[in-house]
Amino acid sequence: MEHKLLEELTKKIKNGAKAALAIITKISGSTPRIEGSMMIISEDGTIQGTIGGGIFESKIISEAKKCMAEGKNKSYHFKLNDDEGSLHMQCGGEAEVFIKVFNTQSRLLIVGGGHISLKLYLLGKMLGYYTVIFDDREEFCNHDRFPEADELQFGDIKEKLRNYSIDSNSYIVIVTRGHENDEIALKEVLNRGACYIGMIGSIQKTNYIMNNMIKEGYDKDVLEKVYAPIGLELGGETPEDIALSIMAEIQIIKNQGKLRHMKRSFVIS
Repeated sequence: MEHKLLEELTKKIKNGAKAALAIITKISGSTPRIEGSMMIISEDGTIQGTIGGGIFESKIISEAKKCMAEGKNKSYHFKLNDDEGSLHMQCGGEAEVFIKVFNTQSRLLIVGGGHISLKLYLLGKMLGYYTVIFDDREEFCNHDRFPEADELQFGDIKEKLRNYSIDSNSYIVIVTRGHENDEIALKEVLNRGACYIGMIGSIQKTNYIMNNMIKEGYDKDVLEKVYAPIGLELGGETPEDIALSIMAEIQIIKNQGKLRHMKRSFVIS
């Protein structure tokens, strides 16, 4: 039973679903289940396995959903009796439960398979992102060029993006071969809940695309959230330099970091 439960958990994680594993780590007195009992909780509160049912299990499901929302693991101590501060159960014992959260892997969607994309993909893999390459040119979207890419979406960019699942764990970089394709891509990914959308190009090109889209009825406030021109001003102009500036910007957004030097004045003791 336990190995099947863990297989289900592994399957969920591989499919990109967030989940939590609740395990009873310690008991004393009378409790619904023994130490080591496990239960998987999905984001919507559905479960697989059981750690006892009733009020106790309902409380664990509620706490697991909070843990997933916060992205943090937590330990809990429950009194399964009718004392003040307890769960008001008749078991009479106590149980300690550890909830382990399995966050979904962040997805780096790179629209365009050119020189910058190649360097960006390498950085993304190095940092643990699930990387996806989109391009309508087979020579720029193949396993020889991107051997470790998790997905290659070869074909019409508009169609591929429209049919691809995008959520708050998606980081999208638009670096196609021209402003027309960039605009097409931006229209397809806008308003779909991505954590980050960045688009390459000069200020002049950015203004051109944004004004086109505003004339077509796109909301200015929504367009203002697009990181364009993309990246941080780190200096340099090679594909490696530009890819690093883009990835650094994404990391700041993802980790809620601050753009400043770590250097501080040292203290003389």
